[in-house]
Amino acid sequence: MKRMTIVQAINNALDIMMAEDERVFLLGEDIGHMGGDFGVTRGLWEKYGDERVRDTPLSEAAIIGTAVGAAMVGMRPVPEIMFSDFLGTCYDQIVNNAAKMHYMFDGQFKSPIVIRTATGGGFGGGPHHSQSVEGWFMNVPGLVIVAPATPADAKGLMISSIENDNPILFLEHKALYRVRGDVDESKYSTPLRKAAISREGTDVTVVASMKMVHESLAAAAELAEEGISVEVIDLRTLRPWDEETVFASVRKTGRAVVANEAPKMGGLGADVSAAISEECFSALKAPVRRVCGLDAPIPFSVSLEKLILPGKDDVKQAIKAALA
Repeated sequence: MKRMTIVQAINNALDIMMAEDERVFLLGEDIGHMGGDFGVTRGLWEKYGDERVRDTPLSEAAIIGTAVGAAMVGMRPVPEIMFSDFLGTCYDQIVNNAAKMHYMFDGQFKSPIVIRTATGGGFGGGPHHSQSVEGWFMNVPGLVIVAPATPADAKGLMISSIENDNPILFLEHKALYRVRGDVDESKYSTPLRKAAISREGTDVTVVASMKMVHESLAAAAELAEEGISVEVIDLRTLRPWDEETVFASVRKTGRAVVANEAPKMGGLGADVSAAISEECFSALKAPVRRVCGLDAPIPFSVSLEKLILPGKDDVKQAIKAALA
């Protein structure tokens, strides 16, 4: 085991998969000599060269279009879109090409693509560099959305994603890049569509993703001092998410809070809370509560950003409302 940040863990996963499989290659803006805007690909260009770590023009549509074509002829590309906000400029390539490839060609072609992108707010990046975009893609059949919250999961989920034959949107929350944790240096995989129970509890279930997992764990630790037992579930895969683990936990506790950084309308929180209400209605002792960002663009001002984005105190308030 080695202490790593999420940046180092993903870098390690990419290194392992590139060494093992010559079909795996990287492409994106400034990922070569510079090592990526956040340093995730640092050192890989020196090790694998221009052919397998490709710097591209500033064109997200070209990056994903190239990845789709490469995947069709047997390669396993890992393109990087520097900020998830810019997925809008290559949305057509993802939704109408990559996600539909297997269906449109009756399995003759597939799209084993892992689209890495930095997402989320909390650093004063403003409205074009701080959005949580999972809701943009939640209703796209054929697409898998993966979102790690810990270094160990970041590595294991990246390896599983590269080995998977589906197109995968791999969300890396910027506020978690420097989070440290123990990571096995050897190759291992973390299963997709399998949530993790990050903390066991009996009074209320909190279903969270990415940064909100850490906010929920902090809230649970403080509420434990008040005698409130909170179970925290890290979804890890957002589409399709692990209904079995979530429903089992909610049926045990009888109460549910869904914590997601994106705006409340039409996102992950809406889907998970609706499914819990449908499938666990008879077990619920209170309505499902949602903790989400406000329905507003993310401001540059850090103090205003803190008002827009949810945090630990919002989770605590929702838990207490569910218990009330």
